[in-house]
Amino acid sequence: MENIHSSPFLEGWHSAMLISAIVMFLAGVLVFLFHHGKIASLKTFKEKYDFASRREIKNYELVFIFLGLGAAMLINRYGMDSLKEMGVWFFVRLFISIAGGTLVGYIAFLILEYYYPSKLDKKLKKWRYAPRINPKTGNTMRLLAEHEEDVHLDAGMKAEEDVFSIDYDVWIDEKTDDVIIEKYQGHLQGLKCGNCGFFTLRVVREEITKQPTLNTPGELIKHYECSYCQSVRHTAFNISTMEASDYKKAKHNNKAEKDVVLVKVEIRSASGSSKFFEFGDLVQAQKFLTTIDDK
Repeated sequence: MENIHSSPFLEGWHSAMLISAIVMFLAGVLVFLFHHGKIASLKTFKEKYDFASRREIKNYELVFIFLGLGAAMLINRYGMDSLKEMGVWFFVRLFISIAGGTLVGYIAFLILEYYYPSKLDKKLKKWRYAPRINPKTGNTMRLLAEHEEDVHLDAGMKAEEDVFSIDYDVWIDEKTDDVIIEKYQGHLQGLKCGNCGFFTLRVVREEITKQPTLNTPGELIKHYECSYCQSVRHTAFNISTMEASDYKKAKHNNKAEKDVVLVKVEIRSASGSSKFFEFGDLVQAQKFLTTIDDK
């Protein structure tokens, strides 16, 4: 009589694949729930921002790894009813399952590397610029513009901002003059590439081309390269030399600029090439355009 039962090894193998797949899928779900539960438990927008910018993509990578492993294990059960003994088909199926799991991982890599950073960037900006509440008084605080905040930063902080390694946000309670200073790492997320449209543009080199003096600002050139399409970009930034007393004496009208986070200027040459320049406010951008026009 023909043996219609699978070998004990194959029966154990298929059972192990099913159990392992369930464990992998549950692990992925638990990591996902833990991540969002952690964010929900954080009280301040700054804490949410720091955790998400540091861990969100890494945790999602872990989720996709578990899903990829689970998918590979389920694929490895394909045709189990017709497979009765070890043979070539067992190893073919093993290869297909590894390829399937790898495909899931590769698709996840593309999503997290080139698509999701733009989504995360929007969420981080929402948290970063959401109105802060003074914990002492309950009053809504105002985010100072770039030209206002230097009054509240010490020399070390201003030096960090001048070379764009650190960015500080200064929130003020205008009724009590209480101040909250929040520190952010520069360039946590890649910038949007003007050529391919992905958020994969990163700083590869910085150089000071003009040293600041007492009367004139210096100039720092940041060299960007897109990790996706390898296009390059060069952006000029002013290195401010204003003293804190100058800011205290100056009167500023922020109505037109209060919602401006970043001003981007694109200049196209007759040959069709483009250069992109970024400025922290409208005043810097207008001054730059005036200088270009004079030339």
